[in-house]
Amino acid sequence: MMEAYERFELLMNQQIVRTPIALASMAGIVDAAYALERGGHIGAAFLGGFSIDDETVLASHDLAEAGRREFFFPDPIEGIRSEIKKLEGSDIVPGMNLRGSSPASFEHLADEIGDIAIYEIDAHCRQMPMIKAGAGEHLLTHHHDLCDTIRALKKYDTCVSVKIRTGITDERTLSRALWKAGADIIHVDLMDNGYQKIRQIRNACPLQIIANNSMHSYDRVMEQFSHGADLVSVARKADLHTLKGLDAAIRRYADEIGWYNAPKQLCRGGDLRALAFCCMPVKECPLLPALKGIQMDRTAYVDLKRRSVAGTPLQDGAHTCFGSLAWCCKSSTPCMFRDMTLKNLNLSKPEYMKNKRRLSEKIMEEIFREVPADIPC
Repeated sequence: MMEAYERFELLMNQQIVRTPIALASMAGIVDAAYALERGGHIGAAFLGGFSIDDETVLASHDLAEAGRREFFFPDPIEGIRSEIKKLEGSDIVPGMNLRGSSPASFEHLADEIGDIAIYEIDAHCRQMPMIKAGAGEHLLTHHHDLCDTIRALKKYDTCVSVKIRTGITDERTLSRALWKAGADIIHVDLMDNGYQKIRQIRNACPLQIIANNSMHSYDRVMEQFSHGADLVSVARKADLHTLKGLDAAIRRYADEIGWYNAPKQLCRGGDLRALAFCCMPVKECPLLPALKGIQMDRTAYVDLKRRSVAGTPLQDGAHTCFGSLAWCCKSSTPCMFRDMTLKNLNLSKPEYMKNKRRLSEKIMEEIFREVPADIPC
């Protein structure tokens, strides 16, 4: 697993993720056996969805009578606990997609089973019986209820994911509210929307992002990674052939480039992580409105990057355009001055990109240093 960490440097719930591919929940389908069959080509699995209280269990029965698949346990708590325990000993980071009608239902579950997996609040299900029960998509239009549920779970020091769908509410406002409430992960069903929604969420909060919906082609996956996603999740197309191909292709890219989800450069539509590739603010370009948007003046930006590369290989580069690799572009962009400097430093392009990733993390930590007080939640 250390090889996986060196390749992706990816943790979820303080566990190493062997590959940035997750299984998304599908009620009545994604249980432990389903995940274990695919365990060689996934890093995480969200089992469920599981209904956890009387209201949502009754809604599940209504859905089953209408022909949908559902999970039913004589005792939901023991049933969920049993499914998660079946993943012990595997390399799969476990998560459980949960549908509850109140914060108290989630709190009761956490009190009973503890921190055995990622708790994923289902704010995604759009079936009317579940919405009427106060679960699923109901929570997207009742942010206060959703935030109360996050806060209830965080009392137990759990890792909390929220599964949402786009197109229902303003995702930037929602993601900032989830950040303020204490969520750790946003699992985003993009519906018919593209990578722009991922970029908006990445630029609005520091939470881990999983992109979902039609993530079964390499090009679509890389599009999400290059605009802010940390992982992708697969549902209906989670066959072994698809997962094996994606896993192999992502690993090859990570080994070749050094930063598996490196952003596009800002001037090419990248998210705020791309500030690591931007040059000095000396001309009119997308850098200036980006700095204005995060309320950072030019002097602060220059000082931040200089401080962040101090003592690292990126502080060198007297013969580059601005005297330091801190201001140099992505390795895929041709530049003889950057490449000459890397050669002189005996620094490979993958190592260069790993250092750029460190720089990006420091920049993002500064941007999202604290939750703004005016975020409603």
